[in-house]
Amino acid sequence: MNNLSKRALQLSLLVIFPFLSYAQKPNWFNLDLKTDTTFGISTEKAYAELLKGKKSKPVLVGVLDGGVDYNHEDLKRIVWVNKREIAGNGKDDDKNGYIDDIHGWNYLGSAKGSVAHETLELTRLLRRDRKKFENVDAVSVAPADKEAYEAYQKMKAKYDEEVAEAKGITANIEGFKNVVDGVVKKIGKENPTLGDFQSFQAVTPMETRIKTVLISQLQEGGTFKDFYDAQILKGLEHYKSSLDYNLNMDYDPRPELVGDNYADSKERFYGNSDIKGPDASHGTHVGGIIAADRTNNLGIKGVADNVQIMGVRAVPDGDERDKDVANSIRYAVDNGAKVLNMSFGKAYSWDKAAVDAAVKYAMSKDVLLVQAAGNDNKDIDKETNFPNRKYLTGETAAAYLVVGASGPKDDETLKADFSNFGKTAVDVFAPGVNIYSTIPEGKYASFNGTSMAAPVVAGLAALIRSYYPKLTALQVKEIIMKSVVKVNHNVTYKVGEEDKSVPFSDLCISGGIVNAYNALKLAATYK
Repeated sequence: MNNLSKRALQLSLLVIFPFLSYAQKPNWFNLDLKTDTTFGISTEKAYAELLKGKKSKPVLVGVLDGGVDYNHEDLKRIVWVNKREIAGNGKDDDKNGYIDDIHGWNYLGSAKGSVAHETLELTRLLRRDRKKFENVDAVSVAPADKEAYEAYQKMKAKYDEEVAEAKGITANIEGFKNVVDGVVKKIGKENPTLGDFQSFQAVTPMETRIKTVLISQLQEGGTFKDFYDAQILKGLEHYKSSLDYNLNMDYDPRPELVGDNYADSKERFYGNSDIKGPDASHGTHVGGIIAADRTNNLGIKGVADNVQIMGVRAVPDGDERDKDVANSIRYAVDNGAKVLNMSFGKAYSWDKAAVDAAVKYAMSKDVLLVQAAGNDNKDIDKETNFPNRKYLTGETAAAYLVVGASGPKDDETLKADFSNFGKTAVDVFAPGVNIYSTIPEGKYASFNGTSMAAPVVAGLAALIRSYYPKLTALQVKEIIMKSVVKVNHNVTYKVGEEDKSVPFSDLCISGGIVNAYNALKLAATYK
């Protein structure tokens, strides 16, 4: 039995469980700060006051992600259908190199199935280099290999740190779970209520702590079983999966399940047509934020009202591969997408040149790329984050937006505590805390992350392009940047154990939160 350490007991639940979300209005990201006292992006206000009676043209948005449930009740009407392809006939009817790509494409599979779990890029790079450097010391390394050897040593130290952290958090969650299980057993109910925990007589300090935590959670809404399944069990699954797959040097599903020549970055025609894949939770959630059906009185309302979403599967449980990212960008662009949502990122890159070439291709086709900034509470002006808009040549992609995550309150907590930031690397912030959206099998859930903030902006970009179709990708980016609601106060975030207070304007280029109402008013002034 693993017991909770004193240190673990002092950690907030959000640190132990990054999946944790707190009660908030389900549609808060579309609300207005002045009217609703919630720092959304004023989408509903824009529809009511600026868009009523106006005509729009459909815009295709590429959702480059882990999969999309195209049969979800709130998405099926707005999922892209490739009308040049005949479903299920096993032929490439439109001659684009992809058989039966009705709703998009999956670069993580083949006729043998689809990849679910993957390693981190860090793991793959170490696996590549360990034969050369594992038994070499700094004295004996060849002069020509010195730089690569030093990079290997840094990656090895980082890898060891990641493994130790995953093991430690797994032990903490298991300890937490054991104490919770003991408390529930004493209460004598499988699904205790708030009142049951309030009445429970704690005997040990850990039981007292558990009681306090669970009362706090249940007061926010939901049931104990919801909390137990979504936070404890999911948290345990997440970190065990990290050890079993992401950080497992011997795990490599690629040769069997994809079967491409991974060394050939120009190879494009591999994969299968299963855009849902083994776990479409993340991509389905992203798709709903962008464009969940606003007309069906079901579930939620996405940001954009005349948009189709194309699923392009390139992101497994683990780090996406550069080759797949590059091909996903090209596929979406070639099939008509004008906005791409990329809610992914990693600290290392295998083949940045291939991704750079694909981003340049998107720029040449007037496509706007929207990427999540990441969830490590890091300054990505200083920390590496891939993909990114800066090419290896030193030039930058112009029609490229990087998005941090904000919360619902206009106070010192406005920056989501997990969100990456960067005064030159991040463009804007958007709602990304407790965002309620679609998940597979007709369900809905609240997730946290810059992964949720990016589709808010991608939805806004698509909304602008829909009502003002003559605007270029660069103009749309400019409009989004210029129309933010400026934040003129400090926000607080953790640096180690300390709270740091900084002006919000230090966190991103625009210094504000995107706003649909302001953006559409500004778009109307463009010629």
